Amino acid sequence: MVLSWSMDKVGPICRSAEDCALVFDYIRGIDPLDRTTKEASFKPLSDPDLSQLKVAYFKELFEKDSSATGQNNQRTLEELAQMGIKPVPVNLPGNFPFEAFDIILRAESGAFFDELVRSGGVDQLVEQHEGSRANSLRQSRFIPAVEYLQANRHRTLLIEAFHQLIKDYDLILSTTYGGNQLLQTNLTGHPALSLPNGFDDKGRPTSITLVANYFGEDKLIMLANAYQKQYRYHGLVPSPLK
Repeated sequence: MVLSWSMDKVGPICRSAEDCALVFDYIRGIDPLDRTTKEASFKPLSDPDLSQLKVAYFKELFEKDSSATGQNNQRTLEELAQMGIKPVPVNLPGNFPFEAFDIILRAESGAFFDELVRSGGVDQLVEQHEGSRANSLRQSRFIPAVEYLQANRHRTLLIEAFHQLIKDYDLILSTTYGGNQLLQTNLTGHPALSLPNGFDDKGRPTSITLVANYFGEDKLIMLANAYQKQYRYHGLVPSPLK
């Protein structure tokens, strides 16, 4: 179901990177009914020379997390170093009004669900509190056009800033949470992959995120597959489920 046309991203959810490659290869490419699709090469190497990969990592995000998740992330950096990868420290683009980007999501979701709102069907949704999705859909009609356009102007600047950051690298490593990487890549459209790397102190799975250049999914899966061949975190079962 669509939430925000320009921010939603389609991708596989699988046990392993190898499975992701199979599913992604099936869903990628041109859809004649979708003008936003494009044909691009996808050839992840099964036995790559990882030392040739140019990799960076968001140093500040990794260093500020001292939780069990953060410890897993630091260990992953060490494990990647043992595999021949030496990430270069970089920082996420800053100085952007990130709170303003919520306007884009609200406006686009309001447009998609406009019939639901105008017909009164939105009143049948279970959650109706102030911060509910139902209320957000109603509020979308009160977003000023000027604010929506300004938010998209800032988005264009963010896309360019992120491109300038990542263009010299094949991949950037990020914490999955703890920063606004997820928001930024939803806004810029850069592909990302979440890579399991253990469990936190409550037995919940943790992960790091790999971010690539546009149409760089093959490199995402290539590194993730190599990591999973060496370290089998993706095959572990959370202790409450054993």
